[in-house]
Amino acid sequence: MVSAAVMHAVGRRMEMEDIAVATPKGREVLVRPVAAGLCHSDLLFLDGHWPHPVPTILGHEVAGVVEAIGPEVTSVVVGDHVLGCAGGGCHECRYCVMGRPIICTNRNHDRSPDDEQRLRLADGTPVHQYGQLSAFAELMLVHEHAVVKIREDMPL
Repeated sequence: MVSAAVMHAVGRRMEMEDIAVATPKGREVLVRPVAAGLCHSDLLFLDGHWPHPVPTILGHEVAGVVEAIGPEVTSVVVGDHVLGCAGGGCHECRYCVMGRPIICTNRNHDRSPDDEQRLRLADGTPVHQYGQLSAFAELMLVHEHAVVKIREDMPL
């Protein structure tokens, strides 16, 4: 269990809670956030201007350190410093291949509905990830396309 700021409803403060984080599988990366910014987008979700399913953990502007990786990860190793990439491109669709990942047509890097959810409340309730990151937690479990390695001498 790790601590996270969980959004349960529009107009309510986020609540610090213990959550369970699954073990990385496939192309997933476990990251320990070191710094995370509160973006205006986060506030738009909290205030209900942009809908998002709850419970969720917000936070998509993040820098951290890779703690563990799934067996198919090729872009990072344990100990790498990384930045989060909200929604990360697929690197395979025509737009990503053309160098325009901002209009990627295949951004869904979630687990299959049949798999164990990445994040769960203490009672087992699944927690949604915002921007496929959820940086307002002690650990993030994300697809490797949602992070990019940076130089280790760059301050996090």
